[in-house]
Amino acid sequence: MSKGNIYVVSGPSGVGKGTVVKQVVDQNDNVVLSVSATTRSPREGEIDKVHYFFLTKEEFQKKVDEDGFLEHAAYCGNCYGTPKQAVLDKVAEGYDVILEIDIQGGLQILKKLPGAMGIFILPPSYKTLEKRLRGRQSETDEVIQKRLEAAREEIKQSYLYDYFVVNGPLEETVRSVEKIISDNRKEQ
Repeated sequence: MSKGNIYVVSGPSGVGKGTVVKQVVDQNDNVVLSVSATTRSPREGEIDKVHYFFLTKEEFQKKVDEDGFLEHAAYCGNCYGTPKQAVLDKVAEGYDVILEIDIQGGLQILKKLPGAMGIFILPPSYKTLEKRLRGRQSETDEVIQKRLEAAREEIKQSYLYDYFVVNGPLEETVRSVEKIISDNRKEQ
């Protein structure tokens, strides 16, 4: 059995990474999503150990101290990390693993794991990105403005990724990501 690949999918908050990744995972039996850990509070409908491992700051720091993350980062006042062993086990079993993480953590992974591939999801425009963030109705104006400022900085670093996909029509975006994964599987 051949080993799987690791794909780091990043992009600004609100760009639609989660929607794209969910469809790719749902439509491909050999692709799984890594579940990240975070210290932020769950949003409505989010379930512990399904959407994230929701940890206290103390629990998160303990994992950091034990080298239990492939990467970890602080973003907008919260901590996020990718549990190491779960990802490595799935790759060894032959699955392609998608890590849907912010650019700060994504760049750590791409540096630490030379075989990992980065896919950066871009918004069609900043106006569209702002509309998506406001459409969530889960954050204050101040938080939305912080996320938009962060998006500008993140997009400036997107050149460090292997692939770029503009999140326009959802079906096209999903097909583009699936093609990247399929093409890399064929090259093994």
